[in-house]
Parts: sequence; structure tokens; C-alpha cells
Amino acid sequence: MTAIVAASPARPTLVRAVCIREWREALGNKLLVGMTLLPPVVILATGVLAVGAAAINPPSERDVQALYAAAPAAAGLDPKEAVQGFIATYFLILFMLIPTVVPLTMAIYSIIGEKSARTLEPLLATPVGVGDLLFAKSLASTIPSVLVTWLAYAIYLGSVIALGSSAAENAVTAPRWVLAIVVMVPLLTLLSVNLGILISTRVNDVRVAQQIGGLVVVPIVALGIAQVTGRVVLDNGVFLQMAVILVIIDIAVFWLAKVAFQRENILVRWR
Repeated sequence: MTAIVAASPARPTLVRAVCIREWREALGNKLLVGMTLLPPVVILATGVLAVGAAAINPPSERDVQALYAAAPAAAGLDPKEAVQGFIATYFLILFMLIPTVVPLTMAIYSIIGEKSARTLEPLLATPVGVGDLLFAKSLASTIPSVLVTWLAYAIYLGSVIALGSSAAENAVTAPRWVLAIVVMVPLLTLLSVNLGILISTRVNDVRVAQQIGGLVVVPIVALGIAQVTGRVVLDNGVFLQMAVILVIIDIAVFWLAKVAFQRENILVRWR
């Protein structure tokens, strides 16, 4: 008697199918779409308005002295240009927060949301490897977040060049920040997504998972503030080292998520 073994689908086919499925479900969730688009839109609009306002209104002497005290590296610049450069750089830090906030919500909803809707169990019952499934879900949350961040940065870059001073333009086009947006954003997005998946395997409440996953924002904010104030100088070499470290962390967190995501326990425990 010949045994019939269910064959696993090819990896590209699986990834494409899961991504399309995830995106279709996400687009049908208005709350999730709003939570995905709101942070980049708010950061972009606020950044453009702040740079534009700084270009029109000259800074007061008090503001200039406070700026020079907070950022000694700006002491040799024209006060008006220094303020615009400081503001432009500050909002670049906020752009680095987008890939840590937006994909986290999508990743958590892709696991906990499916658990609540009872749509994850049929997928787990198919002959699909856990690693392939998590990779597909991770990619489905990563791609939109990276594209949204890049698009917001491109609009911000064009707006600062059009409205801001040469100092502001130099700030947003500095090689280290371009490198951060192009390379670090995808790596931070993967870290946030994989952390969201890892947390979702152990937590059944979306709000709790978001609070735990939101801790990834803290070191980025601290590092960004240190860079803006001149306490830490992040050159191209440091960014490359950080990129290598992030690659290692991304792989480690994905492996942990794969280990924690136990198919049999989830099918039984999440009923």
C-alpha cells in the first residue's frame, strides 16, 4: 500500500501566497491601516512645517544660546542655519522610529489577530515549515513598513531642500543618514517584526505585546539624542558596524521566534 505524503509548497510560492494573504487582510482592517500610516504622516507633516517655520522666523537669542549649549558642534554656524540644521536632524531621528513602531503593530496583529479570528490554525495544519511561515509573515510586515519609511524620507528630503537652509540640506543628505535610511531602516524593521512575532507566541493580548515590543524604541531615541547634541559622533564606520550588529541580532531573534513558535502547542493551547 502506497503512502501519500503531503508535499510542502515551494518557498517562493509560499512567501508570495502568505504576503498576498496578509496584505489583503491588512487592507481590510481600517484600524490597522490607520495605525500604519498615521506615524509617518504625522512625523513628515510636523517635520516639514517645523523646517519651514524655522526658515521664515528668525530664532531668538535665547533659543540660539540654548542650541549652542545643547549642540556644541553647531557653535560656528549662522544661528538661523544652525537652528534649521538642528531641527532637520532631529526629525531624521523620528524617521528612524517609524520602522520600529509601524511593523510591530502589523506583526503582532498577524499572529494574535489571527489567533483571535481562528484563522491561524488552518494555516498551521498545512505541511508548511514553521521557518518558512514565519519568514513569509515577517516579510509581509517588513516590505510595507520599509517602503512607507523610504517614501516619507524622500518627501521630507525634497521639502527640506526646497524650504530649508544649506545647513538643513546638508543634514538630511549627510552620507551617514542616507546610509541609515537605506540600510538601517530595513534591519530595524526586521528586528521589530521578529520581536513582535516572538512576543506574540507567548502573549495573547495585543496591547501587552505592543508595550513589551515598544521597548526597542528606547535605545534608538537615546542614541539619536546623543548624536544631535554632539555627545556621540556617528560616522559612516559606526553606522556600518551597527548594521553588522543588527544583522546578527535579526538572525538571533528570528531563530528564537522560530523556536518559540511551536506548531502543536499553539494548535492546542490557543483554542
